Amino acid sequence: MSDDILKRLDRLESRNAIIEIIAKYCKACDDRDIPLLKSLFAEDAEVRSQDGMMAGVGRDEIMQMYRKRFEVLDITVHWTHDTIIAFDDSDPDRATGEVFCHAETHRNGATYVGSLRYDDEYRRVDGVWHIARRVLKFLYYVPVEEYSEALGSKLRMRAYGDQRPSDYPESFDCYNNWEQHFSN
Repeated sequence: MSDDILKRLDRLESRNAIIEIIAKYCKACDDRDIPLLKSLFAEDAEVRSQDGMMAGVGRDEIMQMYRKRFEVLDITVHWTHDTIIAFDDSDPDRATGEVFCHAETHRNGATYVGSLRYDDEYRRVDGVWHIARRVLKFLYYVPVEEYSEALGSKLRMRAYGDQRPSDYPESFDCYNNWEQHFSN
């Protein structure tokens, strides 16, 4: 086989493996499958939320972060939707991704709905793909009773007892300047 075909085959297999770890992440969080969750991260991985409420570097610290999350969460349901994966042309063992998600949670006696994106980096170590970096960015995270009102508000982060601006889309330059692209 030509080098080009082998490279393309590796990318297809790698894309499938990355999609699988994304799905396994949701399963591990929802099932509280701690060994599975831990196995998905590179040894030196970083996980954080853009708002600073979650932060962990290295598998052990990341797992302690999830322990604290699970202590206040009852049932959770995560769904991933579309995923964009880009491979590093200079390193076949590195890729980046953006994962679009929804979640439902029961937290501290209340039911919440959320929409978020995972801004990811992936790394293959000894033939196995892992999450090397994950940043959670929220469109909204609100009590279910406030969903219809919150979606029309810029203060769509309501999981911590107050109302805060969401992480996106207002922070995106393209969102704020979309009209200029129609004038050309």
